Amino acid sequence: MKIISSIEELRDQLRGQLRTAFVPTMGNLHEGHLSLMRLARRHGDPVVASIFVNRLQFGPNEDFEKYPRTFQADVEKLEKEGVYVLFAPTEKDLYPEPQEYRVQPPDDLGGILEGEFRPGFFNGVSTVVMKLFSCVQPKVAVFGKKDYQQLMIIRNMAKQFALPTEIIAAETWRAEDGLALSSRNGYLSADERAEAPILYQTLNRVADEVRSGRTDITQIEQEAMATLADRHWKPDYVAVRKRVNLQAPSTDDIANKEALVVLTAAKLGNTRLIDNLEI
Repeated sequence: MKIISSIEELRDQLRGQLRTAFVPTMGNLHEGHLSLMRLARRHGDPVVASIFVNRLQFGPNEDFEKYPRTFQADVEKLEKEGVYVLFAPTEKDLYPEPQEYRVQPPDDLGGILEGEFRPGFFNGVSTVVMKLFSCVQPKVAVFGKKDYQQLMIIRNMAKQFALPTEIIAAETWRAEDGLALSSRNGYLSADERAEAPILYQTLNRVADEVRSGRTDITQIEQEAMATLADRHWKPDYVAVRKRVNLQAPSTDDIANKEALVVLTAAKLGNTRLIDNLEI
């Protein structure tokens, strides 16, 4: 595996490759990330991964400085997966001058849910993904469904900018107890880790309520929020939304079996976890 930090060297290395499959990450890789590499290989060749902790998507009081960085362990895992190139730029490589040009998702998708609670997050994500796509020029790129809203925003961005990159969605990789794998799970204490699967259980209860025919979606969401709060979580949202645009479903949408997804974000101790479940 070649480890490359400069954009110029990356482009030289990939020149003439027409089927590159790309998996962008922020490192601290776990089995969920590695499953993305395997899915990428089924859709293209060679496989290129990136590791870059993107300052633009972190708020002023978020965990940019303490975000887990495990570069050598990550390299070993990617080598075992047969990744061809690891693009690991420094901030100076990727942002040699202040990144004044930004990609701004529309408010009706980028300003809700995660966008409401993490202002500027999707601006930073969209901007770095656009820049990474420009560097790698992939035929396909793989993103996990765990970051459901992010996946939608990147997919819509690629479509509206007519990017020559197909966005592939990968199913969420879970631990045996249902907890969605995440780099931030490492922040959890032993007691918090034992409690963490409740988030996925809550999603399943909400989904069951909707499947049972209940149409009082706001009440279902409030009940789920209260359940989490009673267990000492600090929920930001539990939201049942239409998969097509992440807008709230109407009674008619539910009656007509509109494809739905329930999404949640909540703090357990000092760790903020997100998850979702398609209904």
